[in-house]
Amino acid sequence: MEKPPKWYLPISVFALLWNLLGCAAYLSDVMLTPTDIAAMDAAQQALYNARPTWAVAATAVAVWCGAAGSIGLIVRRRWAALLLELSLAGVIVQDIGLFLLSGVNPGTAVLAMQGFVLLVAIGLVVLSRKAIAQRWIV
Repeated sequence: MEKPPKWYLPISVFALLWNLLGCAAYLSDVMLTPTDIAAMDAAQQALYNARPTWAVAATAVAVWCGAAGSIGLIVRRRWAALLLELSLAGVIVQDIGLFLLSGVNPGTAVLAMQGFVLLVAIGLVVLSRKAIAQRWIV
């Protein structure tokens, strides 16, 4: 195993914190009560209600695999790559349900945030593959 560059561990820790925020957001989302949903504006309610169950499940895969994969990066294990690839797949499936099949305009802020989420997921897959190629993880 080769020693990774100095930026590797801080990026891996950032990845874990990012994905833990995703886990918290997911848990908050699935624990919403009917009262919480009723308090949303009409656009938020429409988007919330239009999501297929499989897209919500894909979100769970995205955040939980992302968190576990980030731990794998920190402890420098090869299995991190598989988990981060599953996380990316979860993000893509979630976005298909949210943007392409829901029939609801999510708005610019949601599009921007999900675009950033997708870029981070892609970046983590690229990082994990580079870490394998450079023998930073085994």
